[in-house]
Amino acid sequence: MAMMPKRVLHRKQQRGKIKGNATRGNTVEFGEVGLQSMEGGWLSARQIEAGRVAISRSVPGAKVYIRIFPHKPITGIPLETRMGKGKGEPEYYAAVIKPGTVLFEIGGVPEAEAHLALNRAVHKMPIRCRLVRRRHV
Repeated sequence: MAMMPKRVLHRKQQRGKIKGNATRGNTVEFGEVGLQSMEGGWLSARQIEAGRVAISRSVPGAKVYIRIFPHKPITGIPLETRMGKGKGEPEYYAAVIKPGTVLFEIGGVPEAEAHLALNRAVHKMPIRCRLVRRRHV
């Protein structure tokens, strides 16, 4: 089932711009290996769920951390509708992704298995991503 907020203050949002790189949520914090975005964009709740399913099916015993959440309602109007008549109804929810945001993390499995699992998730994402390891200090 796709993720969506329980309650929202405003039903419809403006599109906005994705400027700059991620300053928060850009390091691996919970797992050992993470999937980091290299581009900005929107990830729909279905795409996030597809990535989660791909990871959890390839390594069943792993602990999977989802570091993003779809807060933004994306609206659309039906096809072949004339101009005017206002803004459309919310169709789905999306997460706003800046370059450098960590999307998923995996812990509790060997690094080679984690790489395979995250590579499966990369194929489900509409943006370019890379694999990053946790930095032990």
